[in-house]
Amino acid sequence: MYDMRKLESARLDQSGKSKARPPTVCFGRPPLRRLSCLASAFALIATFGHLSISAATEIPPAIYADPAPDPAHPARMDVLHIPSHGETINGIAYVAAGAGAHPVVILLHGLPGNEKNIDLAQAIRRAGWTVVLFNYRGSWGSPGLFRFGQNLEDADAVLAYLRDPTNAGALGVDTQRMVIGGHSLGGWVAINTAAHDNGLIGLFSISAADMGRLGVAPQPTREKVMSRNMEALAGVTAASMAADVAIAGPEHPLPKAAPGLVDKSYLAMTADDGIAGDTDALVAAIRAEGGTRVTTLHLSTDHGWNDRRIALAATIIVWLEDLIRTH
Repeated sequence: MYDMRKLESARLDQSGKSKARPPTVCFGRPPLRRLSCLASAFALIATFGHLSISAATEIPPAIYADPAPDPAHPARMDVLHIPSHGETINGIAYVAAGAGAHPVVILLHGLPGNEKNIDLAQAIRRAGWTVVLFNYRGSWGSPGLFRFGQNLEDADAVLAYLRDPTNAGALGVDTQRMVIGGHSLGGWVAINTAAHDNGLIGLFSISAADMGRLGVAPQPTREKVMSRNMEALAGVTAASMAADVAIAGPEHPLPKAAPGLVDKSYLAMTADDGIAGDTDALVAAIRAEGGTRVTTLHLSTDHGWNDRRIALAATIIVWLEDLIRTH
């Protein structure tokens, strides 16, 4: 049984180890603040059970508490129409409350994108960041046909859209403090995008899936994977997707991105989903190139992190808070 008066929190550091923080002391506080503190501590125990040295063990307030309302500059949701190679793709900006420009996270969905990670977007916004989500061409109502190579082009188009002074001003985006992150296929897109975009201050990946490795798998394996991941994608069959990934994937395997990530802050998160090795290979390649700014986290959960959502959000927010202190 944990003693609440001695419960310690920790932050990630770039070696993947935890750094001790002062004990969480809930007793002796005013009643309402004590309840909030205890709720946070109990949530921590329920979420983490036993603590891994690489897991963020504090629960940031953005997980469980709304920020104070700002009537003059309220939080809001803006629908975006983003030009990308002759089409206009759909996006959503969860704009943070408060005056001035906010740091921004571009959050990319996976294949096909049933899990949109909107809970992460809301939590990150409560932490003071504006979060942008979008649908690749040919997915979830965005016009055009879905193609893996185009996913990479669409990410570049979204960054260009946000950096346009008119759009940046309308959304209150701080273009000097931009982070990209993605889940599964979105992790592959985020990693390859960050490798060539020097304007990003960091990136994170959640169970990144290496389309490069999948692209060289036997055709029946590729087709089987695609047959299970076709919802809401336009202009595809399992066979066409299997052929497509065999072209685009091997051009952009995750380890190939390592040289472009040597100097970037990178939070690499993996799960017990059979593809943790994809991220491990990238991390090893970055470190072999001399990179020292990689933080790793592995938790025992599934590919969607379905029973570790609070742990996932807490880890990302703690990492973002550390990142923003240096930018």
